[in-house]
Amino acid sequence: MTDEVGNDPPVAARDDRDRPMKRILIVEDVALNRDLLTQLLEDEYEILIAVDGAAGVDMAIAHRPDLILMDLSLPLVDGWEATRRIKADATTAAIPVMAITANAMTGDEDRARAAGCDDFMTKPVDEDLLFAKLQHWLG
Repeated sequence: MTDEVGNDPPVAARDDRDRPMKRILIVEDVALNRDLLTQLLEDEYEILIAVDGAAGVDMAIAHRPDLILMDLSLPLVDGWEATRRIKADATTAAIPVMAITANAMTGDEDRARAAGCDDFMTKPVDEDLLFAKLQHWLG
């Protein structure tokens, strides 16, 4: 069917609301950092929040996010140990874990990767780099 001037009828815009959003777990104890990451990501991703490493491990197991953003300096269980626990559990081992930390000392990235982190970023967060890394891990 065409309209009166011979053009095809307009095609409906693609509706992405039916596409499930990828789920990101943010494990961060500092409210300002949590809020910044949430504001950056909430339009494109479903966001889960944990404020310490123990809660992060529990939430990873319970919700199986598509990716975890892990601060390394956390209360109760630090991010190093939380990552080790997540990677040791068969149900969560394949979830990519990206360290996002103010720890920018020589060797910290190597330590994070040895603990099981799949990627590493320093704070303050470079938004362009963050989105590039998320595209790499989540498509």
